[in-house]
Amino acid sequence: MIIVTGAAGFIGSNLVRKLNDEGFKDIILVDDFTRDDKNKNFEDKTFSQQVHRDELFSWIDRNQRFIQFVFHIGARTDTAEFDTAVFDKLNMGYSQKLWKKCVEYGLPLVYASSAATYGNGELGYDDRHDIIEQLKPLNPYGESKNNFDKWAVNQVQSPYSWVGLKFFNVYGPNEYHKGRMASVIFQSFNQIRATGKMKLFRSHRPEFKDGEQLRDFIYVKDLVDVLFFFMNNRKNTGIYNLGTGKARSFLDLTKNTFKAMSVKENIEFIDTPEDIRDKYQYFTEANMNKLRSVGYTKPFTSLEDGVADYVKNYLISHKYN
Repeated sequence: MIIVTGAAGFIGSNLVRKLNDEGFKDIILVDDFTRDDKNKNFEDKTFSQQVHRDELFSWIDRNQRFIQFVFHIGARTDTAEFDTAVFDKLNMGYSQKLWKKCVEYGLPLVYASSAATYGNGELGYDDRHDIIEQLKPLNPYGESKNNFDKWAVNQVQSPYSWVGLKFFNVYGPNEYHKGRMASVIFQSFNQIRATGKMKLFRSHRPEFKDGEQLRDFIYVKDLVDVLFFFMNNRKNTGIYNLGTGKARSFLDLTKNTFKAMSVKENIEFIDTPEDIRDKYQYFTEANMNKLRSVGYTKPFTSLEDGVADYVKNYLISHKYN
């Protein structure tokens, strides 16, 4: 059995698809399953059982001898949520309990961290353990992820194999339910289809031109390939970046969306809202040397190819992966 938390969500459901494609069918889907729009993400997947997230720990106690691997992808990911109690419960507390179950029963664990832990990037984007204590995330979501990373690397008792992956800007199929937290490509597609144009945030820093804010955008299919790699390579524990290692601009992203939709470019710039302006990241780029050093050799999909695949094969026809 393979456990996938957050299985009804964007990344979790793509991971289940990857596992199915690789021949794994005995999968335990963990989520709250209360939203029909999210549940469509796994309607065509093969799995053994659905377990409500609140029941997971007692379920593990009853079934631990059958479990082969744990992917902890589920989390509260809203960067505009400022109720720290929500993150304390769903991100920090839940992850700690799951970690301890993996220690107790000898289960290997891969969990989702986030590039939001890096804040403004004052210390760079290196996935070294020695800088984790010094990182300054810009919002409670990033703080919750960094707090768990700090807790994990300081544990005396750890799962015999564990990996935390700092996801950068992930995009791709199965994010129809995410609303304002969906990728900029998803937002661009819908805005272009509705209005024929796309609005991007104006730069409020002189060193960046409008639309040339840079992010490390990673296609979700590449991300789940790395998750699968760590299921099969359990020697190198620790925290790793998971981006492409190449920052690209929002202009690049938007222009490629117009191209994939066969629509003439029409881009407008608007002020970044004041309530998020001081928390807005202008540059992220993952240092990927650590992942490469442990044997991951597969190339990452270019932004051009990823946007084209996502738009043409999923968004236009409203398909799921």
